[in-house]
Amino acid sequence: MLKIAFDTIYAHPLPKDHKFPMEKYELLPQQLIYEGTVTENNFFKPKPIDEEVILKTHDETYFRRLKNLEITPREQRKTGFPHSKELIDREITIMGGTFQASEYAMEFGVAFNIAGGTHHAYTNRGEGFCLLNDIAIAANQLLNLGLVKKVLVVDLDVHQGNGTAQIFQNNADVFTFSMHGKNNYPLHKEVSDLDIELLDGTDNKTYLKILREKLPKLLELHQPDFIFYQCGVDVLKTDKLGKLGLSIQGCKERDRLVLETAKSNQIPIMVSMGGGYSEKISDIVDAHANTYRLAQEIYF
Repeated sequence: MLKIAFDTIYAHPLPKDHKFPMEKYELLPQQLIYEGTVTENNFFKPKPIDEEVILKTHDETYFRRLKNLEITPREQRKTGFPHSKELIDREITIMGGTFQASEYAMEFGVAFNIAGGTHHAYTNRGEGFCLLNDIAIAANQLLNLGLVKKVLVVDLDVHQGNGTAQIFQNNADVFTFSMHGKNNYPLHKEVSDLDIELLDGTDNKTYLKILREKLPKLLELHQPDFIFYQCGVDVLKTDKLGKLGLSIQGCKERDRLVLETAKSNQIPIMVSMGGGYSEKISDIVDAHANTYRLAQEIYF
């Protein structure tokens, strides 16, 4: 069964001048149920992750300041969010959703978190709508529990997974792969194990050719027994922040390639939603929904 982490806290309201499309967190589950891709039984309400698990990835001083609402206004502006207790609770719940979905992925082959993909969060600071790094926390916990030995992070958001790269820069058990816009945020890129920088306007054919060549080689080289997939849909041509040129169909074929590669190699894969900032919310929801449609088609 396809298991999906979702909590209404994901759609926690923010001031009207914020730039992040929070409504997609409510609309996506509604769309998936309406069209019959999933039922209510596919969703599970995640539990907030334990603090000691967070502290195996994030700096304790940073986390205490975050939890106690001691992050300065300047630091808050870098995250893109005005901080509140509700926002921090939301973030901790998202962390739990990704780890719990990882456990379901090991059972069923694939699982999702409606939120997550918070790849801009560093060990000791937040950036770009990310306060804690769900992929890093879940990967470290799987490794610490001895549930996996080698992890591959496939980050196909249009923005580099800079926080994830920093967290795992000295960890040979986690291979970080980020394929992102060269001229996009963040201005200063970290060094992933493999970074592929794409030129503005990169189209479906070029994008898919690169991914089709690189991904199988990474599996052969690193031999992972678990994959984290950050599937941001800000690669769309319609995205206000993206600068790339993929169509919704091209984005779907990207997801098909990743999911089919994981399935054919019998590697569990946990999928986090990531970014998406198209003008029409329907484009964002449809592109995200395709990933879930494909998972049902390929796995179940």
